[in-house]
Amino acid sequence: MMYNFFIEKVKQNLHVVLAMSPIGDAFRNRLRMFPSLINCCTINWFQAWPEDALEMVANKFLEDVDMTAELRGHCVTMCKLFHESVRQQSEKYLEILNRHNYVTPTSYLELILTFKDLLKLKRDEIMSMKTRYVVGLEKLDFAASQVSVMQVELTDLQPELVKTSKETEKLMVQIEQDTVEVEAKKEVVAADEAVANKAAAAAKAIKDECEGELAEAIPALEAALSALDTLKPSDISTVKAMKNPPSGVKLVMESICVMKSIKAERKPDPGGSGKMIEDFWGPSQKLLSDFQFLNSLKAYDKDNILPAVMKIIRSKYTCNPDFDPNLIKNASTACEGLCRWVRAMDIYDRVAKVVGPKKEKLAAAEAELSIQMEKLNEKRAQLKEVGWVVRRIAGVRQRCCYQRDTTTLLGMYLCLLPLCPTWELSPLTSDRSALVSGTLAVKNTSPAQTSSP
Repeated sequence: MMYNFFIEKVKQNLHVVLAMSPIGDAFRNRLRMFPSLINCCTINWFQAWPEDALEMVANKFLEDVDMTAELRGHCVTMCKLFHESVRQQSEKYLEILNRHNYVTPTSYLELILTFKDLLKLKRDEIMSMKTRYVVGLEKLDFAASQVSVMQVELTDLQPELVKTSKETEKLMVQIEQDTVEVEAKKEVVAADEAVANKAAAAAKAIKDECEGELAEAIPALEAALSALDTLKPSDISTVKAMKNPPSGVKLVMESICVMKSIKAERKPDPGGSGKMIEDFWGPSQKLLSDFQFLNSLKAYDKDNILPAVMKIIRSKYTCNPDFDPNLIKNASTACEGLCRWVRAMDIYDRVAKVVGPKKEKLAAAEAELSIQMEKLNEKRAQLKEVGWVVRRIAGVRQRCCYQRDTTTLLGMYLCLLPLCPTWELSPLTSDRSALVSGTLAVKNTSPAQTSSP
């Protein structure tokens, strides 16, 4: 019951006001789309504002503008005249052409706001021009006062002009001599730098050549060391525990003993020939029993291998077809890594024998380069100092030229000064007085007096 009562009261007292402008097609389209706007609404047609309403609105909008009451009244009359004249012309337009031109209160408000914006813009432009005008007059006044001071100063400086001119000439001669010396030092430094660059290029060429040749051995050496890293103590123990090792295992361990300069044991020939043979298996087992066996191979002094050792390795093992890691792998994975290590040592030694002399040559070249660079750095330090001297000389030369030109101009002026004893800014002074008086008049004028609609 209460809700129904509430709805009933809302229906009785709720009033919805729709304000629409007749300008354009929007109003006509809305009426076509929603006929209830005509059938179910009470239509109030608001006519044009009367003149007293136009006057009140204009006074309200213009009350915050800085102007006199008389000028504000003229502005209000102007706004009314514009609005009413346009409205009257729109009525004639309708009578003659039967076409509407709507002049609404919004148009009147936009007219007033446009007038206020335009008034502010013009006032700002006038004040900016006035400020520039006043500043220019002040500059002219200051220039005129400075001219009088300069005339006195120039007269006092006349005895010093001759002295300054002579000193400048002497300094210019000294500058020319210093310039010749500086250029000579620059040439010496440039020559030393060319020699040092040539030595650096030669050292770099030797270094690149050594690195290029070592690039052949380094990958094989790294692969062999990687193969040693994969070996475990259990793999070594397996090889050591062999009672009757395969021939491939014996061959690899013999090469390891040779590389480490371990001598073989002499034993009777098991074949029954009665001769004594060299047996490496016993020493190999002792070598494998060493816990630091793998570490000793990794830390092997590969740069100082005895030529006799490498001769045996190359004549007996690396040339042997059975000394192949792929074949040794079938007998023992541990011996495969050891076989790769021996072959890598062979390749590295072969390359190192070629690269060694070049390394010595590189060391000599780098020592020579170091000496050349020390000399070059000394020369560069001298060149830096010379550069500072050059810049100082250039600055002094510029100042000397400026002093010389200034002295010449001052001398000319002082020569003409006796011929024109009454020389002053008389035209400028008279014009400036008139301008200043006019500016003071502008300064004493308020914005309300200088602004016009």
